[in-house]
Amino acid sequence: MGIKYLVPFIVGLLSSIIDARPVSYPGGITVMGFSDNMKDSIYVHYSPTHYYSLGLETKKDKYSDSDYSYLRFTYLLDRKNTQHSQRNFYFQSGVSPDKASNHFIGFHGDWETRRLYAGFSYKNSKVSSQSYSDRFVQLGIAPYLGEYGDIHTWIMMKAKKNTLDNNWSVYPMLKLFKGDFLLEVGYNNKTRLDAHLMYRF
Repeated sequence: MGIKYLVPFIVGLLSSIIDARPVSYPGGITVMGFSDNMKDSIYVHYSPTHYYSLGLETKKDKYSDSDYSYLRFTYLLDRKNTQHSQRNFYFQSGVSPDKASNHFIGFHGDWETRRLYAGFSYKNSKVSSQSYSDRFVQLGIAPYLGEYGDIHTWIMMKAKKNTLDNNWSVYPMLKLFKGDFLLEVGYNNKTRLDAHLMYRF
């Protein structure tokens, strides 16, 4: 997948404020693209209600040099809205329709105001009889407070680790979103490109 798929995706979707929510509004369809040193993937999900989503992810696993897919389920365990902030906590899971021994479970969450952001993720996966976990934490600040319809920007730092190499990698990320489109991108020598694209219909 890599850049040759990500660039057309960006160009095609940039014409259209969301947050990186894995569950959409009732009846909403979301398309996501991910690329980093471990994988390239495309994930499409449908949300029957705002509590959960069902989807399909196709994945190129760079570590095992294999291609496979997941049937995915995500559930909103907790959400708290206040006048100035929101927090979310999700359960996520996936199983390969071709090989049930390939599966994952995990949790991720976030808390944010208009100015500050904090998020985390933990996922335990089993692929080809090998189990591993990966996790990240992410902190960000908005350099300006945009109005509705503006391009919103976050400057972030991300720290990630998996049990395959067992080392933390820390690097800057830039997050942009407008309307129904979101882009997160970061880079360092170890993880190379770390990109996340989202469009919500």
